[in-house]
Amino acid sequence: MGKFIEKARQATMLVCAAALLAGCAVPQHAKPADPPPFDLQGHRGARWSYPENSLPGFAYALGVGVSTLELDIAITRDRVLFISHDSRLNADITRDADGKFLAHQGAAFVSLNAADLAKYDVGRIKPSSNYAKTFSEQQPIDGTRIPRFAELAALVKSAGNEEVRFAIETKITPQAPADTVGPEEFARLVIAAIRQAGLARRSSILSFDWRTLQVVQKEAPEIPTVYLTMQQSRSIDNIMVDNPAGSPWTAGFQHKDFGSVPKMIKAAGGHTWSCFWRDLTPEQVKEAQALGLKVLAWTVNDAAQMNRMMDMGVNGIVTDRPELLRAEMQRRGLALPRPTPVALPKDL
Repeated sequence: MGKFIEKARQATMLVCAAALLAGCAVPQHAKPADPPPFDLQGHRGARWSYPENSLPGFAYALGVGVSTLELDIAITRDRVLFISHDSRLNADITRDADGKFLAHQGAAFVSLNAADLAKYDVGRIKPSSNYAKTFSEQQPIDGTRIPRFAELAALVKSAGNEEVRFAIETKITPQAPADTVGPEEFARLVIAAIRQAGLARRSSILSFDWRTLQVVQKEAPEIPTVYLTMQQSRSIDNIMVDNPAGSPWTAGFQHKDFGSVPKMIKAAGGHTWSCFWRDLTPEQVKEAQALGLKVLAWTVNDAAQMNRMMDMGVNGIVTDRPELLRAEMQRRGLALPRPTPVALPKDL
């Protein structure tokens, strides 16, 4: 596995060198800067280039230079926070101790103890999957384990990066309550982990399931809440405008009562609206910002669409390709977050 780790290190160093030559250098001992006015978020680390939600992917994103690391949390039976987009082991990216991809969706994290996860490898995509077709440029790193949140916090600390932020999503859904701990416990465990790592001033908590965000606002008002939305009937629609019964995702704040998503989020007490980019319009961006909300567009991986979102005036973009968004930001003369290369731990 060593050659794969070394490959990730070398790629990170090359990206950082290019960024520094482009005029992005910051003195090594500079005090932490305020977050830049435009938020460059590395989605699941840098999913286009390296395995999602992995330490190599986060290290690469730090080396590129992002203002925020976006990640997802799943919680085990013994209440350890791991970084995973799925509440169950994903068969498209998970291999067992014998090196075989799971044949079907795996066990829920909440049914496993932390020690159980050590045998799984999430360092490459199953070749026959649609996921592999979409992310054909992703570099596999065999031997990559599902990281704990505490391991990412330690990696960032070792990078000496005291300004990068953490956008932490609670992977929970009202449609599968048995797959996770409940919303109150989920939110409290995430809050506790953030505080224990000393990252409250640099973190936000986001979710499609707004129930967790309501808990955060009551119990950790120092941590901004980010309200995720998607209104695509074939995949996710957590607003459910056309459902007479309303949406179970939105903690009782229904579209019919407020007339727009920004007004729903404002009434719910949110800090930021993070919207699927295809759902956004210039009018909605202006409405949300007039209400005092920040607006993020996710997940944008094409330069033309990145520029379209920036032309709308969004406050940030979530992307699997942070180096591409960084190049577009530089072309526009926007402030760039500093790159911080970091050595990966020996045991991924």
